[in-house]
Amino acid sequence: MTGASAEIHERIAEEIGNISDTLVELSLDLHAHPELAMEEKYAASKLSGLLRTDFAVEEGIGGLPTAFRGTAGSGSPSIAFLCEYDALPGIGHGCGHNLIAAGGLGAALALRRAAPELPGTVACIGTPGEEGAGGKVLLLEAGVFEGVDAALMFHPGDTTMPIRHATANRRLVVEFDGVAAHAAASAHDGRSALAAMIQFFVGVDSLRQFVPETSRMHGIITHGGEAPNVVPAYTRAEFMVRALTSDVVADLTERVEAVAAAAATATGTTVRISRGVRYAERKNNHVIAGLVAGHLRRQGVTVEQPVLRGGTGSSDIGNVSLVLPAIHPYLQVMDAGTPTHSLAMTEAVAQPRAQEAMLRMATALACAGADLLADPELFDAVRAEFAIRGPDLPA
Repeated sequence: MTGASAEIHERIAEEIGNISDTLVELSLDLHAHPELAMEEKYAASKLSGLLRTDFAVEEGIGGLPTAFRGTAGSGSPSIAFLCEYDALPGIGHGCGHNLIAAGGLGAALALRRAAPELPGTVACIGTPGEEGAGGKVLLLEAGVFEGVDAALMFHPGDTTMPIRHATANRRLVVEFDGVAAHAAASAHDGRSALAAMIQFFVGVDSLRQFVPETSRMHGIITHGGEAPNVVPAYTRAEFMVRALTSDVVADLTERVEAVAAAAATATGTTVRISRGVRYAERKNNHVIAGLVAGHLRRQGVTVEQPVLRGGTGSSDIGNVSLVLPAIHPYLQVMDAGTPTHSLAMTEAVAQPRAQEAMLRMATALACAGADLLADPELFDAVRAEFAIRGPDLPA
C-alpha cells in the first residue's frame, strides 16, 4: 500500500496555496454571518456557489433546504468531504464550523483540481444542523450517503488528535401543563407547572449517583412562567441525555422520562415529552485517520496521541460512522485549555492562527483522499478495518 504519488501530494499543496485566500475569506465571511441549525441559507449559498466551478451541485438534498452535494468524477471508490456551517445561539461560531466548512470545501476543490486523473468520485456534502438538529442523521435516513465509500471531515479544538471517542446523545423537550391561579388570593385553585419542572430537575439530580460516571444529563428551563403572582400554567425545558453508547442512552432516557411523569403526578399537572434526533457513538476509521495524521506531520503539525477517557461531546457524524468508514480528527486552532462552545472559541476561530491551521488540515484531507483513490489495496484495508472494529470507547 503506497497511496498517491509524492507529485500528487505536492500538486494538492500547491492548489491549496492557490485558493488559500478564497478559503480564508470564506471562513471569515461565515464567521461574520452566523446562522442557527437548519437556517444556514447564506452559508449554503456561498459554499455551493464556490463548488460550482468544478462540481455538479445539487441543493436541498434529502429534503433539507440548506443541504447540498457537489460531485465530480464517476464510479467507485467514492469519497465525500463533509462540511458543517451552523452556529450556536448567542455565541455564533463558538464551535468553529466556519473552519470545518472552509476546510472541507478546500479539500474537495484541491483534490479535484490537482488530480483529476484519479479514478472514482469526489464529493463535497453540506450537512446542516449539526448543533442539535441532526442533519447528517436525516441525510443518512434519506439515502444521501448511499454509494459513499468513505466520509472525511475534521473539527477544531485545542489539540490535534487523529481520533477521539464521542458520546451518544438524545435531546428531549419537556413541557408541563398546569392550571393558572392568583398566587396569593387563590393558589389552592392552581396547579403549578413550575413546581413540576423544579421537581423534575431535582429528580434528575437524584439519578446522577446511580448512572455510569461517563454519562451526562443536563438541561435548561426555557419558559418558567409569566409573572411571580400567577401560578404558572406552562413550563418548558430542553434536556440532553448522553452516554458512551446508544443502548445506555436509551435506558437513561426512559429513566429521565419516568422522573418527568412522577413530577407531573406529584404536582397534579400533565407532561409532554418530545424526543429529538439520536446521535450515535463514533466509530473512527483508524486507517484513514492515520493517513491524515501523517500528512499533518509532514507539514510540521504536532499530532498528539488520542485521549480515550472520560465523557465528551456528541456529533451526528457518529451515525454516519456506524454505516460507512468515516473520520473526525481534531485540529488545534487555539491555546490548550480553551473551552469549546464558548465566546473564547468564537474569537479564536477567526484569528490568523486558526485559518493557517485550517489550510494545513485541508491539505491533509485532500492528500488522504488522493491516497484512497489511487491505491485500491489501501481502500481494501479501510473496508477490512471497518468490518471488524467497533466504536472507539474509553478504556
